[in-house]
Amino acid sequence: MTTARYIVRNVDEAVRFYVDCLGFALHEQFGPAMAIVTREGLSLWLAGPAASASRPMPDGTKPEPGGWNRIVLEVQALDELVSRLRDKRVKFRNDIVSGPGGRQILCDDPSGNAVELFEAA
Repeated sequence: MTTARYIVRNVDEAVRFYVDCLGFALHEQFGPAMAIVTREGLSLWLAGPAASASRPMPDGTKPEPGGWNRIVLEVQALDELVSRLRDKRVKFRNDIVSGPGGRQILCDDPSGNAVELFEAA
């Protein structure tokens, strides 16, 4: 199983987003510090402010959510999914774009971490 970690502002809010909006299953939760959600061979570790992964680096830099690195979820019926997510008030960074390999769009989780929704050509 592939594992990725996202730093999040609120673990409960992040779990609701990934489970209710993107079809992940809650595997395990460690109070407000961290949760593990899974989907199709991906284990996503959601580390909140109380998690060890959120501790400052030796130079004082604090891990923060956001940025442009992202997980990619391969989906079908991209237009329908985007419509359902917009109804749930999910924030999108762009509109659907097409390329030689397929179509994609970027949405943000509640902490501002990017998730790419990709539909193959």
